Amino acid sequence: MYPTNLTDSQYEVIKGILNDQRKRKYGLRRIINAILYISKGGIQWRLLPNNFPSWQLVYYYFRKWLLCGFWNKLQTVLREKVREKHHKKASPSLGIIDSQSIKNSEWGIPDKGFDGNKKINGRKRHIVVDTLGLLLCIVVTEANVHDSIAAETIFKRMKGKFPRLKKILADGGDAGKRLFNLARSSLKILFEVITRSDEVGFRVIPKRWIVERSIAWFNWHRRLSKDYEANMCSSEAWVQIASISMMIKKF
Repeated sequence: MYPTNLTDSQYEVIKGILNDQRKRKYGLRRIINAILYISKGGIQWRLLPNNFPSWQLVYYYFRKWLLCGFWNKLQTVLREKVREKHHKKASPSLGIIDSQSIKNSEWGIPDKGFDGNKKINGRKRHIVVDTLGLLLCIVVTEANVHDSIAAETIFKRMKGKFPRLKKILADGGDAGKRLFNLARSSLKILFEVITRSDEVGFRVIPKRWIVERSIAWFNWHRRLSKDYEANMCSSEAWVQIASISMMIKKF
């Protein structure tokens, strides 16, 4: 038993979402356990321990579920269940947006850029979370893409998915009249920029600390310590899997 393995009660939650009755040589529970193990340990596919199914089979399901949208669906259902356990509505009314620049593992990986502010050559993860720190949306871009440009893609992906959403909070990097107008036109919400105080010393910015804490949570999953993926959709999937891994522990 690995610490990342699903318990019986946890798998029952996922099993209802999978809705798969087909007989298999290897149960889907073992496949998911293997993917959660890779996410937490950050190992290469070929280093998967022998007590899991073959890495080729595990990767096949990882890719299959990525293409069919299963990871996104599972993350969405678990988020709604966790919110309900905290006596909140399934759809949030407030979102908080931030980004994290991350290095690539190889020189030859495409779709990357240089973040001149953070001095990082790689990619950038743009995330939106709710007031519990649960993931609402993830977009991965080259590191040189400005946060305001990525926010446009985020707004498009979130459109129609959160009927109660009223406002998104951002830091100064997302400021811009175009984003204010885009948020109103596409999501029918307010876009508010919270700037840091000019006071000397450390000051906690209201609500902004929540998304920064979520980014710190993701760093505990070693697969996310760098961007090891050849394409951005896989990078986004691993963030969703890390989110799933954290939320499933609440069941």
